[in-house]
Amino acid sequence: MNRRDMLRSAAAIGGLFATHALARSRSRSHPSPNFILIMCDDLGCGDIEPYGGVIPTPHINRLAKQGVTLDNYYSPANLCTPSRAGILTGKHPIRCGLGWEVLLESDLRGLSVSERTIANWLAPRYASALIGKWHLGTAPAYWPPTKHGFDLFYGIPYSHDMTPLALFEAHAGSDRAGSAPVELASLQQNFCRRAEAFIREHRDRPFFLELALSAPHLPVVPAPGFERTSKAGSYGDVVREIDSIVGRIVAQVDALGLARDTLIVFTSDNGPWFEGSPGPLRDRKGGEAYDGGSHVPFLVRMPGTVPAGVRTGAIASGLDVLPTFCAMAGVETDASTLDGQDVSSVLRGAAASPRKEILIFNNEIVVGIRTQRWKYVSETYYRGGRTDYVERGYPQLYDMDFDRGENYSVADRYPEVLADMQARLRAATAKFAPFRTPRPPGFDWVSQ
Repeated sequence: MNRRDMLRSAAAIGGLFATHALARSRSRSHPSPNFILIMCDDLGCGDIEPYGGVIPTPHINRLAKQGVTLDNYYSPANLCTPSRAGILTGKHPIRCGLGWEVLLESDLRGLSVSERTIANWLAPRYASALIGKWHLGTAPAYWPPTKHGFDLFYGIPYSHDMTPLALFEAHAGSDRAGSAPVELASLQQNFCRRAEAFIREHRDRPFFLELALSAPHLPVVPAPGFERTSKAGSYGDVVREIDSIVGRIVAQVDALGLARDTLIVFTSDNGPWFEGSPGPLRDRKGGEAYDGGSHVPFLVRMPGTVPAGVRTGAIASGLDVLPTFCAMAGVETDASTLDGQDVSSVLRGAAASPRKEILIFNNEIVVGIRTQRWKYVSETYYRGGRTDYVERGYPQLYDMDFDRGENYSVADRYPEVLADMQARLRAATAKFAPFRTPRPPGFDWVSQ
């Protein structure tokens, strides 16, 4: 064979491999893309640079430049347990029996196995893993997470400030979860390494990975190498560590040639607690209806599907994650059983949201309504108790296009809008009243 024939043969073989790779990419990207949901614990909008934060986050910045940043995304709740229940089921937490507070170590409540999670909906076509924090019940009926559709669980049962702290691993088909001791400083790195391994192990089939980091929830203990890398104290050091983990996950996906087949989502379960920054937003984790408790980061990347460098103000909710993933995977859901909506058009860069409103709950009480432009807040905490704004004669209606910080009520300027928002709140209260459960001891301040 002469040199010209050799070159032609090499070109033909190369073209064959390129065609095979392209066919593989197309078959993987539609209708079965991979999904990676990176969810932080108590991260605020003001903690990362794409939302104006002062802590350097170069890898998250790159994620924003390569994808879409949502400027009006709300977690399902202002606390961990209900928020995570809402994201995994696509339902308001009150409908899952988890609308009240967070689960404690000895709590007998949990996410019922009758509730279908993202992992349940995507099975059996998808391999699935929950790596990191669970916090949806440790009683035998709800534990381990492999009872909820996941093929693998590798993580901790609740927040890392709760004891005893141990690292568990469980696999589908077994009700047992083996445990091992773990130190807080190494926890996020353990999660990242196991997530990287899961991606490698499942490169040739569709997968859903929830990487549920337990940071920057207090206490903040950065891994070796990240100490004193931020001017924002140990909290900032841990955010730097989170940023590096995002970079590693993206690099793993890219190195395996899966970038165009994989939707990567970065978000938080709720706003910041005693440290961290909600940015210009009012209030924090556990607050009533103000944005600082549940308005959190949400960034997505999927080259070829999600446009690069786009910001959208379209409203979206954590309840929308399940129906959106299912729609992108070609899995049909029953919309009548879900509170979430398919917002894949928003992720693809569309300006408008299919959502008409977002309900803001505080425990099992509807305390706020957000539409694309307006926000109505019915009550707040004041001096150790709750204050009903209407009872006090101070209805709070905010124009979110003008006042992101919810500092100035314009209720007297827009009486028709106020009446509409109050009617929406009454309707939502009536709709979810049948799902209310007996309140735990010590919460006598809650409105009836």
